[in-house]
Amino acid sequence: MSATPKKNRAGRRILATAAGLATVGAMVAALPAGADDRGKPAGHHPGRTVDVQLLSFNDLHGNLEPPAGSSGEVTHQHADGTTEKIKAGGVEYLATHLRTARQGNPYSVTAAAGDMIGASPLMSGLFHDEPTIEALNKLKLDVSSVGNHEFDEGAKELARMQNGGCHPTGGCYEEGKTFPGADFPYLAANVTNEKTGRPILDPYFIWERKGVKIGFIGVTLEGTPNIVTAEGVKGLKFGDEVETIDKYTKVLERKGVKSIVALIHEGGAPASSSYNYNCDSPGAGDGISGPVVDIAKRLNPQVDALVTGHTHQAYVCTIPDPSGKPRMVTSASSYGKLYTDTTLTYDRRTKDIVRTAVESANHVVSRDVPKAADMTSLIERWNTLAAPIANRPQGYISADINGRGSTDYEKPLGDLITDAQLAGLAPADKGGAQIALMNPGGIRSDLVYKASGAEGDGVVTYGEAFTVQPFTNMMNVVDLTGAQLIAGLQQQVSGSNEASPKILQVSKGFTYTLDMTRTGAARVVADSVKLNGEPIDPAKTYRVAMNEFLAGGGDGFPALAQGKNKLVGPSDLDVFNAYLAANSSASAPIAPPKADRITVVK
Repeated sequence: MSATPKKNRAGRRILATAAGLATVGAMVAALPAGADDRGKPAGHHPGRTVDVQLLSFNDLHGNLEPPAGSSGEVTHQHADGTTEKIKAGGVEYLATHLRTARQGNPYSVTAAAGDMIGASPLMSGLFHDEPTIEALNKLKLDVSSVGNHEFDEGAKELARMQNGGCHPTGGCYEEGKTFPGADFPYLAANVTNEKTGRPILDPYFIWERKGVKIGFIGVTLEGTPNIVTAEGVKGLKFGDEVETIDKYTKVLERKGVKSIVALIHEGGAPASSSYNYNCDSPGAGDGISGPVVDIAKRLNPQVDALVTGHTHQAYVCTIPDPSGKPRMVTSASSYGKLYTDTTLTYDRRTKDIVRTAVESANHVVSRDVPKAADMTSLIERWNTLAAPIANRPQGYISADINGRGSTDYEKPLGDLITDAQLAGLAPADKGGAQIALMNPGGIRSDLVYKASGAEGDGVVTYGEAFTVQPFTNMMNVVDLTGAQLIAGLQQQVSGSNEASPKILQVSKGFTYTLDMTRTGAARVVADSVKLNGEPIDPAKTYRVAMNEFLAGGGDGFPALAQGKNKLVGPSDLDVFNAYLAANSSASAPIAPPKADRITVVK
């Protein structure tokens, strides 16, 4: 299968001249043992090798404007161990940082590890992420893997993102303009059509400059069907990441490409939340755990570096490959707050990367640099189209209500969302809900008290509510027995969620104890589960409200898919906005909930 994208990219990379201050960042990969007195490793051959700059990022999620609140901060760790929060992100600043970083680097390639689109704020999401693809084209992104959120609207819409054309129902959003699609190839090596067995998009891409060739193989996590609506992955098969990358590594080798980078939309959990901590202390890769570690340790040694994502974390680690050689594995947080700068030393004779010479660091997309004028123009243009909807007031809050920014299992914004769902679906003719449940991954941001525009402090606009709940999942109300409900709670901390718990947000009146000193399903103390103070009866039937994703068993909750007598209600966003309008005013704003429904024992 050809890996050449639909548009000619030969010679496309040019040296940018955008002004900018030096990026905030620290090299976290020390020089390897055996380095010579010029800082290059033993075996480095001046003149025969070329340093290729690999700039990478992941999980942008359509965040073109600077993310608000904690979603727009990164943690920097100082030499003395103290930390500070740095405001970061925004495509106007990302463009400046990337263009500045490319200066003086004739061999520079920019790659991404998926979730560029999907779960996006209103300015992009309202227009089916066409603004984000346009911005990525301007950023001169060379290649990206798909992520799970690229499938939020299904394979046909993903193909439109790649190839262009106006939306099938929304049409063309600007008069006289047809959406051109991505200038870069989206890679989906492990996503195949169930009928044909062939990848739905190109599996690999070969980047070439003056005889230097680097192959990129792109995959999303094999578990994508578990975290995307069934409609979004209908007719698709998601293969094992390692097996797929190994397969296409051999294909690239047969084409004479020996330098290979894997773009993997799967990630890990670093030991520190600081973007610049030493991930290789006390030993190589000791500072990270999670799925990416297993992938890295099993992946073909011919792959020279892994650019990863999905977990929204920041790390630069050297995890040993199956042959025991250290191999660079990176991730740049999310929402465009960081980018990774990796140096790949390419040997022209062997056509391979000198692995011991690979260096990498994460850099902050700080907001103390000039904005890129072309990105400012893009944002202003799309904001003008979105403004009539985006700026509409929905309700009022008295302080920040944290969702994504809360590190606790129970989040204040999760409580507010489930209370809104319960209120909207409790009436008999709306479903008769007694309990509402919300998946934590569906809460995409915080509600921030400080005004984002001219609306005033404490005002929640439609655009801000949309940023919190951008999926517009339809609400379902179903019958679940008490036993099924308890089983659902146990699946938060067992099965596919045991290694990384997904704690459901619960509506008022529903309480239980989560004992994290135990293991597996036993972490949910069954006899502590109560509704309005009364123990849940395993044999009794309860009406439970949740979005269609959860009701379909998404996020590893098959027990919730056993519901019967389903009633389909309005979208989660409509329910949320209706609650804000009915329960808040300028004189009586909503205060952050106490988040005291789940008792956690640690």
